[in-house]
Amino acid sequence: MVSKQILKPIVTAFAIAVPGALFAQAQGGATDDLLQRLQDADPVDAKKIERELDLAWRRSGSASMDLLMTRGSDALEAGDVDKAIGHFSALIDHAPGFAEAWHRRAQAFYRQEEFGLAVADLGQTLTLNPNHFNAIYGLGVIFESLDKPDEAFELYSRVLEMYPTHERAIEAQERLQGKITGQTL
Repeated sequence: MVSKQILKPIVTAFAIAVPGALFAQAQGGATDDLLQRLQDADPVDAKKIERELDLAWRRSGSASMDLLMTRGSDALEAGDVDKAIGHFSALIDHAPGFAEAWHRRAQAFYRQEEFGLAVADLGQTLTLNPNHFNAIYGLGVIFESLDKPDEAFELYSRVLEMYPTHERAIEAQERLQGKITGQTL
């Protein structure tokens, strides 16, 4: 017979893992179609699709988790980075399978110039949602900040494979082209 001491961590792990897995499954079909449409969209339609994806990725499926997301996002927008990190950390504690929580906390860490923490959170974002082009873009920004133009350029290229009209990735590649080839325009 299994003791309660052994069973409790198993039940807790299951309770944490299953909602995240269900969230990922439920989101998959809706976002897959949007991602496919994004590849062929003109710039105006692409912006609309990007907003739809952002909305889909921000929905956790739980009112209380969505409230933490809103509070963290509001704090980040207001410049209260520490408060934002607190809200996003609480959200991650309660919903570790929620990729957007990791992405938003990475943005907050980036603002604090905590690049290692930001990279770790972006890595977790991409583990949970490999199609999160803004997380890939964020990694590119960090690598560019760290004067690693080749790595940044490659990351921007990955963004453009998914979202060919991503303006900031296009601008970044143009900006880095001279550093990559050794030529200036």
